Amino acid sequence: MAAREIQVLVLAFVGAPAAGKTEAASVAKEMGIPVITMGEVIREELRKRGLPLSDENAGRVANELRAHEGMDAIAKRCIPLIKDLERKKAEITVIVIDGIRGIAEVETFKKEFCSDFVLVRVEAPLYLRYERIKSRGRGDDLLSIEEFKNREEREKGWGMEEAMKKADKVVKNEVSLENLKEQIKGILLRYPLEQTVI
Repeated sequence: MAAREIQVLVLAFVGAPAAGKTEAASVAKEMGIPVITMGEVIREELRKRGLPLSDENAGRVANELRAHEGMDAIAKRCIPLIKDLERKKAEITVIVIDGIRGIAEVETFKKEFCSDFVLVRVEAPLYLRYERIKSRGRGDDLLSIEEFKNREEREKGWGMEEAMKKADKVVKNEVSLENLKEQIKGILLRYPLEQTVI
C-alpha cells in the first residue's frame, strides 16, 4: 500500500462539563472536518446494553469501561475510528476529537499520534456552564446544580484537571457562541487544507 501523502493532524478538545467542547467541534463539522465524539462511544455502549440515556447510566458505564479496560479505554476505542477515517478519505488533513475526559486519554493519543496531536482547552465559569447544560435538553443533562457539581467531580476523578493542564492552546468561552466559534475557526484555519509531505 502506498504511503499517505497528506499529514493528518488530530486536534482534540478538553474542558469541564458544558464548557463548549461540542460547540467547538460543531465548528469543525461546519468546515467539513470529520469529528470523533468520545461521548458517542459511551452512548453506543448504552445502546448495546439496552440502557436508557441518563447521566447516571453514562457515568456508570464510563467508570466500568475504565475499570475493566484502563483509564484510556474510550481513547483506545476511538483510535481505530480515526485510523479508519484516515484510510477512507485520503484528502483529510485534520480530524477533531470531542470530549477528552482524562490525562490517560491524552497520553494515549500523544503516544499514537506524537507531534500530530494538538490539545485545545475550552474554558468557562461554573455558573455559565450550568445554564448551558440546562438548555441542552439531552437525556444526561437533566441535572440539579448539586448533581452537576457531582458530575464534574466524577470527571476530575478520571484525571480531567491534569488533562486540561496539558493543553497546547486555551480558548475562553465566556462571551457568546459567536465569539467561541470565531476563536475555534481561527485555530482550525491555521492548518492548511493540504499538507503534502515531500
